Amino acid sequence: MQLQAIDYTSPTAAEDFVKSLRETGFGVLKNHPIQKDLVSAIYKEWQTFFDSKSKYDYRYNVGTQDGFFPPDVSETAKGHTKKDIKEYFHYYPWGQCPEDKKALLAQYYKEANTLALELLAWVEKHSPAEVALHYSQSLSSMVEDSDQTLLRVLHYPPLKGDEELGAIRAGAHEDINLLTILPSANEPGLQVKAKDGSWMDVPCDFGTLIVNIGDMLQEASGGYFPSTSHRVINPEGADKTKSRISLPLFLHPKPEVVLSERHTAKSYLHERLVELGVIPA
Repeated sequence: MQLQAIDYTSPTAAEDFVKSLRETGFGVLKNHPIQKDLVSAIYKEWQTFFDSKSKYDYRYNVGTQDGFFPPDVSETAKGHTKKDIKEYFHYYPWGQCPEDKKALLAQYYKEANTLALELLAWVEKHSPAEVALHYSQSLSSMVEDSDQTLLRVLHYPPLKGDEELGAIRAGAHEDINLLTILPSANEPGLQVKAKDGSWMDVPCDFGTLIVNIGDMLQEASGGYFPSTSHRVINPEGADKTKSRISLPLFLHPKPEVVLSERHTAKSYLHERLVELGVIPA
């Protein structure tokens, strides 16, 4: 079973997109404004980064979480014991970044944020009145001028066959933020968990954009919009000798934004980062 892509230019795009989010936690868009050439150029630039030893010059800052995270510190998904087989770079406009790779990444960050604001407005417009009452402020204003929104350049290295038993590229997990915007990766493997517990393949047609709900939107909507489990498997029949690069933008509210009676964005993020083992309790 596979999710169907929604045409961004369709007159019913907003309604169809929000319906898909509500039913599956995911929406897949085609004919959207982000150019394939930009994504492709970023994949190429960052493949050279991950292939080079200079990546260790950009080791992440523990306090601010910007920079390069090598495989030995990659996340362990909540409820799992094996670390994911991946390495990644955290880009924020204010953070560290190789000078020769900053221009394209900054352009993508800006364009993806602009689209994300529009998608949040779609979600708000098509939220039932009783759900919209939960929002402490408009969804798009929660992220406006936020310096917490994170662009992650993810590298799943080629598999050698001697990986730790039970380890997969990204264990089943939910995202922490409001929405995640993800251009289809250059290799298959992303799956989303359906309500019946089965796993659905997410299209990896290059040029489509995958959007999923994070825990913060689930919290802010009183559970109406589900934060859905997803994973990256090592697909049967795929060329496991290939790297897989992925470019998720995690849309984070400003820290002071009230998500619910229980949480601000700051308190929620802290709780989840401790659970992931990324920061100490």
